[in-house]
Amino acid sequence: MKGTLKARYELDQMTATSTVSVRAGDLNLRASMTDATLVNGPSLNGLALAVEKPGSFIIDYNVPKKDLRFQFMNTVRVLEKQLKLNYVHFKGDSRTVLDGTLVLDSANKVSANHTIGSRNCKLKYTFLHNGLTTIEPSYDFTKNAWDFSISKRVYGDDVLKAMYQTSSKNVTLEWSRNSKSNGSFKVLASLNLADDHKMPKLSAESTWDFEM
Repeated sequence: MKGTLKARYELDQMTATSTVSVRAGDLNLRASMTDATLVNGPSLNGLALAVEKPGSFIIDYNVPKKDLRFQFMNTVRVLEKQLKLNYVHFKGDSRTVLDGTLVLDSANKVSANHTIGSRNCKLKYTFLHNGLTTIEPSYDFTKNAWDFSISKRVYGDDVLKAMYQTSSKNVTLEWSRNSKSNGSFKVLASLNLADDHKMPKLSAESTWDFEM
């Protein structure tokens, strides 16, 4: 049995989520809770259950909303290139999302995300330079706008990332670490250039993995 505890800190609030998973043959059984599940006594608020077969499918059930989410994954070969496909269906609002990533080589890949029956479509190109720097321009057809991000791995487990959304004029700087020995955390600072006050928003996330 494995578990994960994640805490998020902001200037005016603190939230926490926890996940417990159990291996049952080829399947993972998972239960996720937020702080709303336990604050003021046990409740169903923020509780979600899931059944997962890694690389094949995930079925999520949101207990308070009584809503199901189905996700199916597959990988095929197209012209000797690897194409990763995701099919996600949200039962509650009858929404279906198709997501695909075409791996051109070890440094280049193209991703597309489309909500069936809508104009919601996003296209992203990912370029990995020297195995350390990742450049990702993306285009949102709904907003008719570009987004850009660049990240660089430093000191082994640390990643520095900068993101800019042209539609909202939002700039985000992120410092993250994902290390089994040194722990995992993420620190974010975001600033909206359209805001007259120009005050950045700060937040931090910490993640702990454990076995029971």
